[in-house]
Amino acid sequence: MTITASVVTYNHHLLEFEPVLRSLFASPVDIIYVIDHSDSMLELKDELQEFARIVLKGEPELRRKAEAGFRLIYLPHNNNGYGGGHNVALREAMKEGSRYHLVVNPDVWFGPEVMPKIINYMEEHPDVGQIMPKVLFPNGGIQRLAKMLPTPLDLIGRLCIPHFIIKRRNALFELKQSGFTKILNVPFLSGCFMFLRMSAVDEVGMFDEQFFMYAEDIDLTRRIHKKYKTLYYPCVSIYHTFTRGSRKSLRLLIIHIQSIIKYFNKWGWIKDEERKKINRNVMQEIGGIV
Repeated sequence: MTITASVVTYNHHLLEFEPVLRSLFASPVDIIYVIDHSDSMLELKDELQEFARIVLKGEPELRRKAEAGFRLIYLPHNNNGYGGGHNVALREAMKEGSRYHLVVNPDVWFGPEVMPKIINYMEEHPDVGQIMPKVLFPNGGIQRLAKMLPTPLDLIGRLCIPHFIIKRRNALFELKQSGFTKILNVPFLSGCFMFLRMSAVDEVGMFDEQFFMYAEDIDLTRRIHKKYKTLYYPCVSIYHTFTRGSRKSLRLLIIHIQSIIKYFNKWGWIKDEERKKINRNVMQEIGGIV
């Protein structure tokens, strides 16, 4: 069984995403693809190779992994966005016959117990197409990254309306009343950690590259959710820095708004009966008000 993973970088120095690489080295991942969208990080390939050589020699278990054929593959690529970059890796993973593929952010890290538990769960539940574990801030606080399908108010309101005005709506959208303590089948899982069944990706398609950044995770999870379960799985936890770049950069804010518009142009702004049905099912599952 081949398991692959991909990290998309953009002007990242090795030290910035070393934790996620170490997490993947210690996990049952056979191939890691680093898709580099930078235009000025010419030394990164050599740094990655040297880093992998040193780390994989450091422990007997990692040495055995390297001897068994583990690969860290560096792929420079023109910047075609977050989803587009991961699509480069997904195509390579399909050629390798990968059964599962992890899409993961550079600012994520996790313990060696995470991947085996997720893989075992997926093996035992073939109706699951995607899993995201509990996601924590570095200080241990819970990030509410398993959500209902958004309405325009949910996405645009979060960017433009003061938090205290839409606090109650946000809590509903982010499934706060679930308590984040049990496995939930939800239609929107964050792109920071998307553990994907490759047969599901082959069936529904990869990331929609019209989304340069933001909303590509909503779109893909929604498509998988129509045919498989897409689970929030709190039995294991990961850590995520979660920088909220679009709140600090005008350029990223514009890209974020453009992606929101494209998402609702694709799926519907006001009239989206599928959204209503899916969200109703989610609220019934967590025992909320329908």
